[in-house]
Amino acid sequence: MRRYVAAIDQGTTSSRCIVFDHQGRIAGVAQREHEQIFPKPGWVEHDPETIWRNTEFVIAEALRGCGIGPAEVAAVGVTNQRETTVVWDRATGRPVYNAIVWQDTRTAELTEQLAGDQGPNRYADRTGLPLSTYFAGPKLRWILDNVPGARARAEAGELCFGTMDSWVLWKLTGLHITDVTNASRTMLMDLRTLQWDPRICADFGVPMSMLPEIRSSSEVYADITHGALAGVPVAGILGDQQAATFGQACLSPGDTKNTYGTGNFMLMNTGATPVFSEHGLLTTVCYRLGDQPAVYALEGSIAVTGSLVQWLRDNLGIISSAADIEPLARTVADNGGAYIVPAFSGLFAPRWRPDARGVVAGLTRFVNRGHLARAVLEATAFQTREVIDAMRADSEAQHLDVEKVTLKVDGGMVVNELLMQFQADILDAPVVRPVVTETTALGAAYAAGLAVGYWSSTDDIRANWSEDKRWLPAMSAAERDHLVHEWNKAVDRTYNWVESDSATRKAAMAEG
Repeated sequence: MRRYVAAIDQGTTSSRCIVFDHQGRIAGVAQREHEQIFPKPGWVEHDPETIWRNTEFVIAEALRGCGIGPAEVAAVGVTNQRETTVVWDRATGRPVYNAIVWQDTRTAELTEQLAGDQGPNRYADRTGLPLSTYFAGPKLRWILDNVPGARARAEAGELCFGTMDSWVLWKLTGLHITDVTNASRTMLMDLRTLQWDPRICADFGVPMSMLPEIRSSSEVYADITHGALAGVPVAGILGDQQAATFGQACLSPGDTKNTYGTGNFMLMNTGATPVFSEHGLLTTVCYRLGDQPAVYALEGSIAVTGSLVQWLRDNLGIISSAADIEPLARTVADNGGAYIVPAFSGLFAPRWRPDARGVVAGLTRFVNRGHLARAVLEATAFQTREVIDAMRADSEAQHLDVEKVTLKVDGGMVVNELLMQFQADILDAPVVRPVVTETTALGAAYAAGLAVGYWSSTDDIRANWSEDKRWLPAMSAAERDHLVHEWNKAVDRTYNWVESDSATRKAAMAEG
């Protein structure tokens, strides 16, 4: 009897496999981290082969942990860090270069060139995205331009491109496919046709023969050919933030979730019509179930939140583990006037400032380790406030009721009670944590289970969702406004730190 559904969650810092039962409860889990490779300032890479070996390991370990075999698994869903780009040899399956991670900023000059006189929104009406180092298309172009022989091999049809879902699916099944949610993060897919856009591909210099086939988020793609889950169908693919949205049962227009992970990602379901932001948000595909129309979302992507806690631990040594930050922050009553703006890769939504770099503002001799720990946590909440303000502004024109939003939260940081209370305070809105916080993997499991009839409809997803804890705002409007004002002052000080190469050349020519 097939009593379970499994999800492979290939994330930024680790790969996991989680086994769920029909109630959406976790029956087994395994996780293995991989190395973050930093070859140069602003460059972030992963080894795709290591990630695949880790994926094989966690699949077997998760099944072993709950004492089941493949005969008891109805389907497998895959979810993944989005935008991270892999190119591999079609014949050998070997990557031609490390995976370039979504946080990587090496394509800043390239995106400026692609924008030309039309600016960063050159393709926004077709893709929903501004030209940014964030997305996969420019990363692919960089590999073609900089890895010896890559362009010639790609034009000869010898290379495959994919985001991490495609890489994992290739390894599991031999198929070269992706789903609409991941394709929507490349800058190469038309949001309305849900197909690769030949004109954009030509502008980017990308041979279309290397692109994966775009499929829905919930259908039977193929059976796994080998390993611990051999013979089990892969039946769901969702980019990680779309998977979390699905796992949080954000199935109606206006439903909103925020995931607190390496970065923060807030998505609001906007229904079957794409809504194009005028306030710095992204338009993206939320999910597509089989042959049904695609559902779209507005997204606010924040590059650095949980990774700021890692920085406090690994780079500064102020804490020895991520769990230490809350008790340290509780040793002080407030941030002591200190603000940390983690623009390590520039600023993402809603500001989109690649020239920004991180600052610590408001330092005095009074500020201690506790104040810095609190400032790290508050940076996450302040950035989330900026995104929800943008969503409220966009929603007014689109008649989507998020003015009285209740924010569903998930991800590793939501165990932090101090952060969650401050988040409710600074938003002036309730914050709700579900019983099952592994919503990314759960969303992928739901997509796979729906495709094979393990769950009969999305009504089952709604029925499975249940509240664990709710935080209500308790801060005065005056204090909230003051803190946001001070935060904005700190953010202003991050601007214009990095000059583009083209600006530097122009300045040099003017001097000459």
